[in-house]
Amino acid sequence: MKNRFLFFFILSSLSLWSQTTIKGTIYDKNGVLENVAVYLNNTMFGTTTDVKGEFELQVKEGQYELIVSYLGYKKIVYSLNTSNYTKPLTFVLEEEENVLDEIVIKKIVYDEEWKYNLQAFKDGFLGRTSLSKECEIINKEVLFFDFNRKENKLEAFAKKPLKIKHKALGYIITFELESFVRTNDYITYLGYTRYKEMKGGKRKQKRWKKNRLIAYKGSQVHFYKSLINDTFTKEGYIINQFKRVENPERPTEQEIQKARELLRLNRNFNLDFSKKIVTPLTALDSALVTVRKARLPKFKDYLYKSKLKKDEVISFKNNTNTLTFDNNLSVVYTNEKEEKGYVIRNVFSKKREATYQTSSIIPLEKNIVLDKSGILIKPLSVFYEGYWSYEKFAHTLPLDYEPTY
Repeated sequence: MKNRFLFFFILSSLSLWSQTTIKGTIYDKNGVLENVAVYLNNTMFGTTTDVKGEFELQVKEGQYELIVSYLGYKKIVYSLNTSNYTKPLTFVLEEEENVLDEIVIKKIVYDEEWKYNLQAFKDGFLGRTSLSKECEIINKEVLFFDFNRKENKLEAFAKKPLKIKHKALGYIITFELESFVRTNDYITYLGYTRYKEMKGGKRKQKRWKKNRLIAYKGSQVHFYKSLINDTFTKEGYIINQFKRVENPERPTEQEIQKARELLRLNRNFNLDFSKKIVTPLTALDSALVTVRKARLPKFKDYLYKSKLKKDEVISFKNNTNTLTFDNNLSVVYTNEKEEKGYVIRNVFSKKREATYQTSSIIPLEKNIVLDKSGILIKPLSVFYEGYWSYEKFAHTLPLDYEPTY
């Protein structure tokens, strides 16, 4: 099971209809607050409060997460439905009690270890695609890291919101990092995102438009939208179904641990780890065979149904789109091939030619709900493997992005 990758944002539902004006005032215990960031999560709709602590946002009708953020204060995440909005909003910010420990922050040393962890963070967060190479964290000095060698676990923290310049897509992005954890090949990150379009001439605008479409095509949002509209076949997707079972050829974790312990206790006996063993004759022979088999994949996948139709994957009841498939899905996007970087990402794999982009959807819950814009209401309800695990944050677009062909 390669390239397991779970990533998620705190996302909001989004419907694109007519404009609504959202007004409000931000206070703290001492009165109004100026320059407080107010924005709709993962969109380009945002502003700051004026000297009176007031804000005004022109938004398209829909359901959002309204973020109120000011350094040193607890963040407010407000569920906003424009259809229920009738009067100006009022928020009172509370000072953050659990701010990052100043003593810990003072210990940050921008040494070689920090640089190494920074690169690991960038690879896990931004990705290693061609688009990610033009995605730059401007204020990387706000980041610090904690690496647990025993668990092979890397955590990242940020003193301030990350400022990201995406020169390939034409966005300045503010990302308020809530958490980032990488354990072996398993990655999760959580945060709030605000997009702002960069300024540029016709040539840059043309390039950004082209790259945004590249990022959109073949993405999860593109797939889910085409699934809801029942256009996924026309738009280049093939959906297959597979079952995942434990690999009977691989020893259990307990057997592997026991074998490693035995080898460790006998390390002074000049063990020949390259020894060819057909039939184990001793306990050490058996331990060597067990450790070698530990390299085998934990699971085996069995494809049992090809080219699924819409009603085999998703249902629409009570005005709700719900993923209802059994086991797991393999999603093949035939309109684009894999990047070279994806093909050669594993130096131990056999050389091969690039083929169609293939991703796996592994559900963690039943009856997974999709909103009309192709967004999972609960992002943690699935994780992705394959190509979608390769395309990370550098391939995300605002929820209000509308592709133009």
